[in-house]
Amino acid sequence: MQHTSTGEAMTVTLRAPRNRVSRRAIGYWTLRALGGWLVLGAIQLVWLMSAGPTGLRLLALVATAVLGTVHLIVMPRWRYRVHLWEATPEAVYTQSGWLNQERRIAPVSRIQTVDSERGPLEQLFGLANVTVTTASAAGPLKIDGLDHATAQRLVDDLTTNTQATPGDAT
Repeated sequence: MQHTSTGEAMTVTLRAPRNRVSRRAIGYWTLRALGGWLVLGAIQLVWLMSAGPTGLRLLALVATAVLGTVHLIVMPRWRYRVHLWEATPEAVYTQSGWLNQERRIAPVSRIQTVDSERGPLEQLFGLANVTVTTASAAGPLKIDGLDHATAQRLVDDLTTNTQATPGDAT
């Protein structure tokens, strides 16, 4: 529970966030997942060629190709629809997950640190990730796949709001 400037109690409740991550995150998540499927396919291809082709090995390679293709088509789009975020002067809201979906809220008065991170692949796509750390045993809130400029504004806004909000962040 937080208090307004006049001292009255204000309740922050868990609800669905309103903002989507960047549409470019779909391409990023697809490319990132593609790497794993290519490694698995290459291992199976080497196994198929070195041991001599058999029906079972060929079937395994075909199954990997089909599952990989379905995963690369479905997962990034599903993830884009599910991953939501929002920051208000009172709290940060996130929703994430793929099969197991999770909604989290962090009141601004509980925020300890706000970090942003961009790996080489995220830089290629113009994306960034924001991590909001609190004293919660559930761990930090992560917002992945934000447009770089949006992530920077979010970090700046959260830093400003956190400094202006009374509380002990514990």
